[in-house]
Amino acid sequence: MKYVILLGDGMGDYPVDKLGGKTPLEYANIPNMDRIAAEGTLGLVDTIPAGFTPGSDVANLSVLGYDPEKYFTGRAPLEAASMRVRLGPDDIAFRCNLVTLNFGNNTIMNSFNADHITSEEAREIIDKLNEKLGSETIRFYPGVSYRHLMVWKGGPVSVNSTPPHDIVEQDIQNYLPHGSGSEEIRNLMSLSREILKDHPVNRSRVSAGKKPANSIWLWGEGRAPAMNSMTEKYHIKGGMISAVDLLNGIGVYAGLDSINVEGATGYIDTNYLGKAEKALEFLKENDFVFIHVESIDEMGHEGNIEGKIKALEDFDKMVVGTILNEIQKLGEFRVLVLGDHPTPISLKTHISDPSPFAVYSSRDDENLHGGKSFGEAAARESGIMISPGHQLIGHFIIDWKTFIEKKRD
Repeated sequence: MKYVILLGDGMGDYPVDKLGGKTPLEYANIPNMDRIAAEGTLGLVDTIPAGFTPGSDVANLSVLGYDPEKYFTGRAPLEAASMRVRLGPDDIAFRCNLVTLNFGNNTIMNSFNADHITSEEAREIIDKLNEKLGSETIRFYPGVSYRHLMVWKGGPVSVNSTPPHDIVEQDIQNYLPHGSGSEEIRNLMSLSREILKDHPVNRSRVSAGKKPANSIWLWGEGRAPAMNSMTEKYHIKGGMISAVDLLNGIGVYAGLDSINVEGATGYIDTNYLGKAEKALEFLKENDFVFIHVESIDEMGHEGNIEGKIKALEDFDKMVVGTILNEIQKLGEFRVLVLGDHPTPISLKTHISDPSPFAVYSSRDDENLHGGKSFGEAAARESGIMISPGHQLIGHFIIDWKTFIEKKRD
């Protein structure tokens, strides 16, 4: 049996007036996801436990079967694993975004990603920050695009921070880090602005009409988690395909191989087809693969309706369609397609609502044949809700037939 998870980050949404009261999922042309929902089993999965911030960190731990209440220690430690930054027992990792702030009477979060700064430009900036602000206890590590890392040896464990993508076009004053140890974090963020305001990369970007990376934003702090591998849990060997350090870091802790795909960017120009082709190649010798696509979530954060619909359609055609058309050549299979959390266009941030999921099995008696399209309303009407969400993958891998038989009863 081959097991495939196809995850469109932030797929879920609210009905949009401009789309005739449909959600982007319900409006988009997604025949392959619709096929999985119609011929397989459709439902909702609750990936965000009560009291948790609805981030991709918490949600994707749930999707992979790890209860966030037990395993979640912060976002940054997961990203550190992807970057092969080993954390000591006293190390606290922080996600370090390069952002664009607008200064005036108030300081406004203009862009949480510095206009999607390139990795090459960002590396120059992070190297300069490490030179100027790094020490025996604090170090900065370059990542991909706007996503980077700071590690503080013996750092504070009780800082409270806010994701920058949650406060776009808002005054940052009410969202600065607070709690024990936060004064030094705020100071580092302030010092970065002095270093970056005249940095050559930013002068070049401004001349080209692009937004400067004129500050860092530190958030997502935590220590390294202790997780057992999916091989230990489910007796399978698997891989992770993602352009995002967070997902690759979760994969590292879950014991999954990190599968690199040329042209995978985490944005709407990502190599969708390459991800599917790499997954199929990997499955020839292995049991499980997880394909993560970030572009849909990015469009949600931008409030870009047309962009989100296009990202959904590209994901459906080039990822979901390619997998469905080719996987039968590898023998028996189960395919799970889902979102990790909704990212509504109207809010430009994540919410905790359950997300649609659908499973299609090559074994016909493992499908409910619900006859519905893949969307929020149809998923609610199915009457199937998996909560807490970390239970879904156990059913998917271990006892899907039993799960389906109970639903038929």
